[in-house]
Amino acid sequence: MTDIKQADAMLRMAQRDLTALRGMQDATVFADEIFGFHVQQAVEKSLKAWMCALGLTYPFTHHINRLLVLLKDAGSDVEAFWGLDEFTVYAHQARYEEGHLEADAALDRETILQNTNNLLHHVDGVLTLLHK
Repeated sequence: MTDIKQADAMLRMAQRDLTALRGMQDATVFADEIFGFHVQQAVEKSLKAWMCALGLTYPFTHHINRLLVLLKDAGSDVEAFWGLDEFTVYAHQARYEEGHLEADAALDRETILQNTNNLLHHVDGVLTLLHK
């Protein structure tokens, strides 16, 4: 049995994180760790909304890869979203360990925002089909 109400709530929360990301385009104002955290949150909540929509129980985890594997094992096509797993590190380490993420290059915020938006759009489509 699906839990559309919970799925809708999770997706609304993910959309709020996505809205925050849109306002964080300026890297001189928002550090990569802050931007990355909201990417991780938007992705995690979207994947959990997707799981709810399919009637799956999601685990208490921030690991994007684990959520993607569970969706894949349930028969969902998650291929386009594997790259978002790199943001799992922003759930804990990047927020609490200064200097933990010494990247060679700054985050490509425009591309990341588009990839995150694509996931939310996909999950919204899944929910739309179930609302019919």
